[in-house]
Amino acid sequence: MMKRSLLAAVMPLMLGLSSAQAAEIYNKDGNKLDLTGKINVSHLFSDNDSANGEVSSYTRLGFKGETKINDQLTGYGQWQYQYSLSNSEGSDANSGNKTRLGFAGLKVAQFGSIDYGRNYGLVYDVLGYTDMLPYFGGDSGYTDAFLSGRSTGVLTWRNKDFFGLVKGWNFAAQYEGKNERSDSATASNLAVRRSNGDGFALSTSYDFDFGLSLVGAYANLDRVTAQNTATYGRGDKAQSWAAGLKYDANQIYLATIYGETQNATPIGNSGFANKAVNFEAVAQYQFLNGLRPSLGYVSSRAKDVENNVGDTDLFKYVAVGVTYYFNKNMSAYAEYKINLLKDNNALNINTDDVTAVGLVYQF
Repeated sequence: MMKRSLLAAVMPLMLGLSSAQAAEIYNKDGNKLDLTGKINVSHLFSDNDSANGEVSSYTRLGFKGETKINDQLTGYGQWQYQYSLSNSEGSDANSGNKTRLGFAGLKVAQFGSIDYGRNYGLVYDVLGYTDMLPYFGGDSGYTDAFLSGRSTGVLTWRNKDFFGLVKGWNFAAQYEGKNERSDSATASNLAVRRSNGDGFALSTSYDFDFGLSLVGAYANLDRVTAQNTATYGRGDKAQSWAAGLKYDANQIYLATIYGETQNATPIGNSGFANKAVNFEAVAQYQFLNGLRPSLGYVSSRAKDVENNVGDTDLFKYVAVGVTYYFNKNMSAYAEYKINLLKDNNALNINTDDVTAVGLVYQF
């Protein structure tokens, strides 16, 4: 009985449902406010100096709230900020602190929800299936890059169960306005990497009642002028599509995704791949004692890269790891990244293996 209670407590954590860990601050007269937080302290071991040491520990703080306006209409909002724990107590030029999420919207009964602000792009509806590894993973999604990760100024409409008529069938539509960012001496070419023109994304998914889910997404956005003068990538449009499936039941988690992009997968801060093919797969099992072993494969191959680079892998690795959940709030993890990139590759991307160990407290 105790083991099953532990499983019930940790399973929401596995699924990434941060709301299940939220601390309720207020809940009265149709108004709710939850506080969310996470501290992830980690250490990396690698022959590559940039991926060795205490380089990625962080803490996150946020809130989620909603207010019932009437029987058909509910307002809601969410905010989340991340602080780097690598900062000194002085003024760090590149602090690593950032606003991850910040949006507000309305839910209208069976017609769904609509919100605006900084939120996840709809392509991440697919990529999130395999972004489940203890430390690594999520490489096919890029923050502020054509709706494949967290993005600024997005208007998102989501509908669940097809207006209440078909249980399990969900779909969404999203619009993002132009974000043409300025460059700076401290972040050379970062403006090229994080800018975008007007565009949209669509996604749809179907959840079966026995643990199987299917999902697909498509995004199409304009590119800004600076992106076509960068080292890599030419084209007026950035486009991507991706599809995935997962099985999440009976303590088993299996997922895989496949996707292709055109002028939308970054090559460092020096431009974008004219075309890229992404593939990811993950397998995990949740033991009743809190132990969760994990095996993942992640790859992205760029096509027709300029400057005689041609076809080349941007990342390619196997990740073997394990997480142990003491309870719903506390966990420890270790993961080994086996880098499969070839030495002396055309883009001089690091080929060293990396080991990560960490401890997480969240609510």
